Amino acid sequence: MPKAKRSDNWGFPRWGSYESSRETQQLKLCDRHGCNEAGICPAPKSPNSPERWYFCQTHAAEYNRGWDYFEGLDKEERKKREADEQRDANAYQEAAHYSWMGSGDGSRTRDEMTALEIFDLTPDVEFEAVKKAWRDMAKKYHPDVNPGDEEAARKFQAAQAAFDVLRISEERRVWKPI
Repeated sequence: MPKAKRSDNWGFPRWGSYESSRETQQLKLCDRHGCNEAGICPAPKSPNSPERWYFCQTHAAEYNRGWDYFEGLDKEERKKREADEQRDANAYQEAAHYSWMGSGDGSRTRDEMTALEIFDLTPDVEFEAVKKAWRDMAKKYHPDVNPGDEEAARKFQAAQAAFDVLRISEERRVWKPI
């Protein structure tokens, strides 16, 4: 007589093992005639229908290329639905004032963005390009090169401050072992 096996669920049915049941797994085959691949990609049989075809990835891509949402509609109905879709899609644009205030992906602070604007650089720029832009501005607006020019002195000081902001943020961003 085989030894009884203890349960693994400790009284909690959800703690049971997953995907180790002894029942056979049901696998849908691709609905394309003659294809024996797994049908893992559902596709609608017709617009606004809950019924689905199940295709393999190759046949799903082929089906999607030939899909026409407006099939069976006359020109006026097509234009009306397309206009309704466009109007609904513009609701996102109306909510733009809730979005991130400025360019970039949100990985840089407002001070960093201002510093990058001084150097005329994009938010996703590498730090080496920041160094190069800083050197160019320093050579161009340095007070020793432009003696007595107040505008050049202001630009030089702005470049120094912007570089300090970006240098400190880069030091914080990059991990260095002790």
